[in-house]
Amino acid sequence: MVCEEMSRELGGSVPIANVQALASSCSGNIPLQYLRPELQSEEVLVDDTLQIPTIDMRKLMVDDDEMGKLHSACKEWGFFQLINHDGVAEVMEKMKADVQKFFKLPQKEKNAYAKQPTGVDGYGQNFVLSEEQKLDWADMLFLQTLPIPERKMRFWPQQPTSFRETLNKYSLELVKVSKCLLKQMAKNLAINPEQFANMFEDGRLSLRMNYYPPCEQASKVLGLTPHSDFGGLTLLVQVNEVQGLQIKRNGKWIPIRPLPGAFIVNIGDVIEILSNGEYKSIEHRAVVDPEKERLSIAAFYTPCDGTIIGPLPELIKENGAKYKSVSREEYIKYVLTRKPDGKSSVNLMKLES
Repeated sequence: MVCEEMSRELGGSVPIANVQALASSCSGNIPLQYLRPELQSEEVLVDDTLQIPTIDMRKLMVDDDEMGKLHSACKEWGFFQLINHDGVAEVMEKMKADVQKFFKLPQKEKNAYAKQPTGVDGYGQNFVLSEEQKLDWADMLFLQTLPIPERKMRFWPQQPTSFRETLNKYSLELVKVSKCLLKQMAKNLAINPEQFANMFEDGRLSLRMNYYPPCEQASKVLGLTPHSDFGGLTLLVQVNEVQGLQIKRNGKWIPIRPLPGAFIVNIGDVIEILSNGEYKSIEHRAVVDPEKERLSIAAFYTPCDGTIIGPLPELIKENGAKYKSVSREEYIKYVLTRKPDGKSSVNLMKLES
């Protein structure tokens, strides 16, 4: 509950215009706040042979080789695509359909769920801390879905009529997948799987449903500012066929091609810290398409209240701690008072070597 109170006071945003409405009326004249001149000097590496690893969840349960692939993916990439996650496909497709229907609602109906100046839940944008900062070419619906008592139902759309039920079922399936992955990661790190997973028991699951309108000058705007995710695990699904996710590797941006029905999973800053740097969170961003809208759904799974965010004792015996240890509440307070920017959250936690 402490974190819930913090999220009401922190993470607030300056009200801004909805980008979906702006995109339909701007006639090619993009407001200055959305223009990103730095994009012209950043290299995008288009190489069809260079893609994040694919992990088969069925094999992961029985195959040592697949466990090795997972370990390598977490260490070397911080991203992977997860396939054959049994039991999720049907509700995933329903969630995609409901998200598409929500963003097709008239603007007035969507605005009924607009986020407030304080707090993070609702429709609009988060982390807009000043009227001068650069803005993302996107709208989003952000909802905390677990634990159930902390849901803010006034922000949960009632249209389409199936939205709330679908979101509830989808959230429960996401937790099952996340816990399974956490236990397998713990085995690879040679730490107790149950104890590691228990750090996330009754943890917080939040979903960010993203709508990226097309932009005639797509090369001059960003759908999502480069950042690493401050939580534990992120599970992303592509809603339609339009690509846009890019990850940063060796100073260059690599476009990701989502596999049909796959989760794109990435390591968050919390797991980088807990693993004492063995696993890495990775900067990523979203670009937009000049002609087509793009939609995606990102789910963020973070440890429960009262957890200490710091290197696990078993992982500092040889080389010592590389990161500070702070309460989850202190960590959340830091990240909710700053706009996501590169790896700023995890860098603040690093100890001087």
